[in-house]
Amino acid sequence: MKIAIVEDDINMRKSLEIAMDDYKEFEVVTFKNALDALKKLDLSFDLVITDINMPKMDGIEFIRTLNGRYEVIIMTGNATLSRAIESIQLGVKDFLLKPFDIDTLVHAIQREAKVQKAKKSVKQETSSEEFLGTSPALKKALNIANKSAKTDASVLLLGESGVGKEVFASYIHKHSPRANKPFIAINMAALPENLIESELFGFEKGAFTDATEAKAGQFELANGGTLFLDEIAEMPYSVQAKLLRALQEKEIRRLGSSKSIKVDIRIISATNANLTCKIANKEFREDLYYRLNTIPLAIPPLRERRDEILPIAEAVCKSNANKYGFKTKSFSQEAKQELQEYNWAGNIRELISVVERAVILSETDEIQKEELFLDTRK
Repeated sequence: MKIAIVEDDINMRKSLEIAMDDYKEFEVVTFKNALDALKKLDLSFDLVITDINMPKMDGIEFIRTLNGRYEVIIMTGNATLSRAIESIQLGVKDFLLKPFDIDTLVHAIQREAKVQKAKKSVKQETSSEEFLGTSPALKKALNIANKSAKTDASVLLLGESGVGKEVFASYIHKHSPRANKPFIAINMAALPENLIESELFGFEKGAFTDATEAKAGQFELANGGTLFLDEIAEMPYSVQAKLLRALQEKEIRRLGSSKSIKVDIRIISATNANLTCKIANKEFREDLYYRLNTIPLAIPPLRERRDEILPIAEAVCKSNANKYGFKTKSFSQEAKQELQEYNWAGNIRELISVVERAVILSETDEIQKEELFLDTRK
């Protein structure tokens, strides 16, 4: 498990480095501030542990910038109720109050490792049963997904953040002839711009300063299967031409190499941005857009599928109660009404996070309205 620890106090940071060195199952990388961390965080990290009060960018702003890409544990010496609630609303589920001993930190990391393992096992079982709703809009989207799954055509998933684009991508892959081959998902927004090309296409030893050994890119690793490019609108313009060439020629070239490598992959991409506007502003290549957009699949937001909110919430509640070893939990009538009426700007991802948090923090077997911690001003 690879962990990023962000702590501005040099003594605390060095103490954590030394203490964590005894736990070989964890790979720990420390950063002195949030801005340094944002430059280096990539797909290899599993967990972020951060202080709240830091210079340049505080922990809350840092978590907001991460935008749910990583699970986060907060450590702080002077947490206020308002900041705790704000971090809860951003998806943070664990807090460490300074001073704490190393065993407390390790137990928190181990809890998170178990949760991530459980989530991965659930993800691997993607099937139509995951789509709990019955709305006409969802049925229409599933119909397109089932038809496209039988082909190798590129699919462009469109929809707001959190509507389940990766779930649809995984569903299409698992119902395709490539189902027994790799499915690899990459979030363009989670990668620093200078790392995107090497992450996609790989590199040879000596290609750049830190390239101490050759590394295969995600195109090679996904060979024979499906490559899911999430947040495709965030791909730098300079890399888009190389992606287009890879799709047209069905071959890639590692950084620092003159040798081309043949690849056979199916591309599914996704965005919540307006690519037509991006094209007009010269931020996205029109030729790449047409290559990716063979089959457009629009996924409706949760607020247009309100009959799905409670079934999803109740399924997530039951799953998390089992996962955390609680007795069966349910929602009070007021909580159900709150769930139904809330705007869900973060869609299904936000709903899942809210319910998981409520299961963990609720005091009784019946989750109350105030234990949802929803900001109804939105």
